[in-house]
Amino acid sequence: MDFELTDEQKAYRETLRAFVEKEILPVATEWEHSGRYPAEIVARMKQMGLFGLTVPEEYGGMAADMVSYALTFEEIARGWMGVAGVLGSHSLACWMIARHGTDEQRRRHLPDLAAGARRTAIALTEPGAGTDLQGITTRAVADGDHYVVTGTKTWITNARHADPLPVLVKTSVTEPAHRGMSVLLVDPGSDGFSVSRDLPKLGYKGTETCEVVLDGVRVPRSALLGGVEGRGMQQVLGGLEIGRLNIAARAVGVAQAAYDAALGYARERTAFGQPIAEFQAIQLKLADLATEIQAARLLTYWAASRADAGAATGARVDMEAGMAKYFASEVALKASLESMRVHGGYGYSQEFVVERLYRDAPLMAIGEGTNDVQRLVIARALISGKGHVGW
Repeated sequence: MDFELTDEQKAYRETLRAFVEKEILPVATEWEHSGRYPAEIVARMKQMGLFGLTVPEEYGGMAADMVSYALTFEEIARGWMGVAGVLGSHSLACWMIARHGTDEQRRRHLPDLAAGARRTAIALTEPGAGTDLQGITTRAVADGDHYVVTGTKTWITNARHADPLPVLVKTSVTEPAHRGMSVLLVDPGSDGFSVSRDLPKLGYKGTETCEVVLDGVRVPRSALLGGVEGRGMQQVLGGLEIGRLNIAARAVGVAQAAYDAALGYARERTAFGQPIAEFQAIQLKLADLATEIQAARLLTYWAASRADAGAATGARVDMEAGMAKYFASEVALKASLESMRVHGGYGYSQEFVVERLYRDAPLMAIGEGTNDVQRLVIARALISGKGHVGW
């Protein structure tokens, strides 16, 4: 049993950390408050090859192991969670194309996506269907060598930059519903495709989150992910496992940033003639946060290592990814609030980073499946015997 990162992973983490310290942290607060898109940061991530995280090397990607994948999102989210979002949806969609795409789809899309010359995202959620993906109403009706797609997708990160945009649709109406679901790689330049609006958000700023309308969009059959209808739900659920590792790692990054801010403030702020770090009440908060954050980090790395172990066989890690996402996101929520309490009135001020962390943290408890859903996923794995805890 080895709880240490490899030398390569440590070096990679240090490169990421230096990038965050130099190019993200100095501008994050100002740009986030002004609603400025982090174009310069995105350009630097392209240069670093980060858009190729989940792309195989033969297509110009990094083919990162899942622990390195988690490290990426932890470090970037520590600097600014919105920037991690730019990379998150893209990496998930790239993974799906690499894992499930046809040879032609991989050749056509992955080299540009790995280089960041094009970006991508994923369109699952609808105004009337979030957790219940089988309840989507977006239809793709066959018409010769095309599908005609009609529907609305919402909460789409990277919507204005996605090319292609993988869209979950119903290619047939069947029971059970998942057998009629497919993923189409939609060209955003197609007639009838539009980004109708940007959704106002509490936090998670920097990257756009939009509603997308598909009004009779003609999509060639060659854009059907994997070339076979009815595989969409399976493809998406596999991708969401990777997405939950991403969310767990982001949560660890936000929690770490909240802890760092609390510790630094407690050492500097004085009351009654001494630093508030000398007060037992503050010490107890810091001890709890440090312990829970480290537990969340180890759980996330464990889930990531399990994903690496199962990569060759295609083994699922629903339970492990669910545990990591559930626990880490709850820790992020607590850490951001407790850090605000340590800061007192200053924690409520936009002059301090903690108020941004407090606004960003709730997304991790909701995104990629709510935490109540994660608890059900975990419980069902345990009851069915597909998952277990202990040795």
